[in-house]
Amino acid sequence: MNYKINLTKEKRIEMISLIKNYFQNEREEELGDLASGMILDFFIEEFAIEFYNQGVWDSHVYMNDRVDDLLGIQK
Repeated sequence: MNYKINLTKEKRIEMISLIKNYFQNEREEELGDLASGMILDFFIEEFAIEFYNQGVWDSHVYMNDRVDDLLGIQK
């Protein structure tokens, strides 16, 4: 199944800038916008579904905890 992550133009530019800064500060490598954009696309394609699924799981756990709290007020 192919999932599409839609980023605003502004968010994509911000993320590309963060990637460029990371490589410059941590690896002393200068990346251009194209290379940074390709790295961003790779991470979105390869890892976004895992982050999404973790968010769904975390929401499930949170909601179950809240339901248990609600049941605690029974008389």
